[in-house]
Amino acid sequence: MKKYILLMLMVFAYQASFAQIKITGKITDKQGEPIFGATVSYYSTTSQQKSGTITQDNGDFNFNLSTTGSYKIRVSYVGMTTLNLEKTFNENKTYNLGSFILDENSEQLQSVEVIGRARKDYNSDYSFSATKIAIKNKELPQAVATVTKELIADRLAFQLPDAVKTVSNVAATGLYNHYNIRGITQGDDGQVINGMRTRQYYFLQPITSHLERVEVIKGPSSVTFSSADPGGTVNMVTKKPLLEKRNEVSLSTGSYGTLRATGDFTGPLNDSKTLLYRFNAAFQEADSFRDVVTNNALLIAPSFSYIPDETTSLNVEMIYSNAEGNLDRGQPIFGSINGEYDLDSTPITMNVGASSDHYKTKELMFMANFNKKFTENFGFNAQFMKQTWDEDLAEHRVDGTAVDIDGNVITTLARLRYDERQQYWETDNFSSYFNYDIVKSNFTNKILVGYDGSRWERKTGAGFNRARRYLTVSGGQANYDASNPDNYQQMVVDGVTMPVPAVPHFDLENPFNGARNTNAYNLSDLTIPANLTTSNGIYIQNQFKWGKFSVLANLRYEWFSDIFDYKGDEQETKTSAFVPRLGLTYEITDDISAYTTYLEGFQPHTNTVSLSPTAEGFFWGGSPGDFDPLESSLKEIGAKGEFLNGKVFANVSIFEIIQKNILLGDTYDLENLTTRGEQRSRGFEMDVSGYISPNFNVIVSYGYNDAVIVEDAVEEFIGARIGGAPKHNANFWGRYDFRNKALKGIGLGFGVQYVDEKYTWYNPTYATDRILLPDFTVFDAALYYRPSNTGMQLTLKVNNLFDDTYYLGGLNPSRLGPGAPRNVLLNATYKF
Repeated sequence: MKKYILLMLMVFAYQASFAQIKITGKITDKQGEPIFGATVSYYSTTSQQKSGTITQDNGDFNFNLSTTGSYKIRVSYVGMTTLNLEKTFNENKTYNLGSFILDENSEQLQSVEVIGRARKDYNSDYSFSATKIAIKNKELPQAVATVTKELIADRLAFQLPDAVKTVSNVAATGLYNHYNIRGITQGDDGQVINGMRTRQYYFLQPITSHLERVEVIKGPSSVTFSSADPGGTVNMVTKKPLLEKRNEVSLSTGSYGTLRATGDFTGPLNDSKTLLYRFNAAFQEADSFRDVVTNNALLIAPSFSYIPDETTSLNVEMIYSNAEGNLDRGQPIFGSINGEYDLDSTPITMNVGASSDHYKTKELMFMANFNKKFTENFGFNAQFMKQTWDEDLAEHRVDGTAVDIDGNVITTLARLRYDERQQYWETDNFSSYFNYDIVKSNFTNKILVGYDGSRWERKTGAGFNRARRYLTVSGGQANYDASNPDNYQQMVVDGVTMPVPAVPHFDLENPFNGARNTNAYNLSDLTIPANLTTSNGIYIQNQFKWGKFSVLANLRYEWFSDIFDYKGDEQETKTSAFVPRLGLTYEITDDISAYTTYLEGFQPHTNTVSLSPTAEGFFWGGSPGDFDPLESSLKEIGAKGEFLNGKVFANVSIFEIIQKNILLGDTYDLENLTTRGEQRSRGFEMDVSGYISPNFNVIVSYGYNDAVIVEDAVEEFIGARIGGAPKHNANFWGRYDFRNKALKGIGLGFGVQYVDEKYTWYNPTYATDRILLPDFTVFDAALYYRPSNTGMQLTLKVNNLFDDTYYLGGLNPSRLGPGAPRNVLLNATYKF
């Protein structure tokens, strides 16, 4: 019995001694303000056991230790420098470590992006893509809006359109990965990843789990990217390895059968931290509110960085993406009655596709980035990308309105077409430059001289099968000519005589989306010729800074070649141009700068890059290179500022964009195409993001643009608004984490998006009909729960909180893009 009593006393004594080792302290900024939510982590140097806590609203922290000994303590907070220290605790008592002051984090910019971003908020204060080299955004005489991975995570924006919708003057044109930026609708010229052009057709929306940030670089950045859209460029920046070990797994589920899983693992591979890795993976299975539409995806993205010393760095990464779903062409509505369309004539869920349709894409991308500093001031950078991209499509889509034998429109029936298409693309990008920096006490001069080249090839073997229009008596397919009804096969439906369509009509009043027997269609076999487009450019850039003034000047000479029917009966066209940029920045204060800039853009019409809906006929018909290239220019003035010790960043700007030489006419009448003289967009925009307080993170944007046709061969089109361009858009998203003890660990997210009315994308002359889509305001909300001292966070997100019906955009009346009704997502993320 005495032994048991002695044992119990020893246990109580041990517990008492354990309770006596208590560590306390306080974290403040340089102004003495307490920092709420700073992470204080610690681990024993002997047992390697790790744990941590966060600071309270008064900046205080405390934790208990299980044993005496030596401990390493790390204090970190977003936007602040990380503090590391080692302490020894040899007595069972309370230790007060006193106050620790965290300084603002002035990140040392990399000369090349080979390691990941240090900040963990809604701000990214630098960019590589706008100038080829690292530059602070506040020093760049151009508007760049950034969506960080933290904002993407808080909004559960798993796909790219959900991420960029917070940016001013960015509006989706419909259900694709396609945008109107500053009033100008993008051409189909691929995605930009890490500043390099790819061939990713815009139909399916990319997932975002492997992205560090998404940059919207406003204006025609042809100096940087080659052949860039005049409104702006969406550049996706992939996650790079980190110097410290971090792991994250995430699981999501929600409406429309959504199931997602992601993983993100990074850290050093050796003790010297010269070899780093990062591995991202994502999987999604999801249906849609749209009939027979699925969106399944698999992504695997490993990345390695080798940094043997301060003068040499190399990053190598690969992206494998396999997407399978349906090409959602959008909601069709009844044909016009007295020239008017009724948006409510069909439900927003309506899709004319069949359950047997599919759209599959497979992409493999390899990227390498090498940097060498020969001296402190002289360096070399080279970047290479190889991409293969395959497409496999089978789809039913609207081909027009149905007609009776007299040519009268039957508004309740949609004429369909059926396409099977395969394409195989290979893209190569190479960029290299030398940079030389002169740094003195009162001025700096950074000179860059470089070359880049791109190669897009649609490979031999591409082709498609098609059934469309009406069947002729001879068994062919043709548009219906009511003046010669005897040339067409005929049928009688409900007492109405009509020509026989090549694909059975879709009944808008009695829809059928089941599997369809396409073997009965009279398919025509068509070949898509191989095509090759190459772009080469040499450029010089100089950034000169003297006192409060800095000047950024670029001059690029670019030459293009477009070959139709590559390795066959080749038809080659060539063009070239000089592309300038000039920008001036003045530092009004240490935190606020004003700027003005002038940019030009240059986009040749090519077979591999479709720059307007009219150019679709060149897909298989020839090269449009004989037409004058698209030319654009940007004039912009603005101001940028950092506030609250760099926690808040703001950009305001006023701009004018001019675009010339847009192809117009009948898609298939390539001999009679014309070019529009000019269209113009003028506007204002504002983007603000960051921490208003330590527990309140926000992003706010507003954009206005007046985008109109200035010159056109058809006088009635002059002054008409450009399709797809809303005059106003505004966005807000905020996350607030409660600080009091009763609600500790709980956070709220709230967002609102307003988009003004806009016409469908296909402008006058592109199509005979267009619709003015109504404006909309959509609200989102989120609830977060983060248990104390864990790496777990639960998120419940409700999109379209009030279940409003709205339209993201549309191409024409048969291809509208409705927004999703109210839907719910539940996410669990664990960081370790």
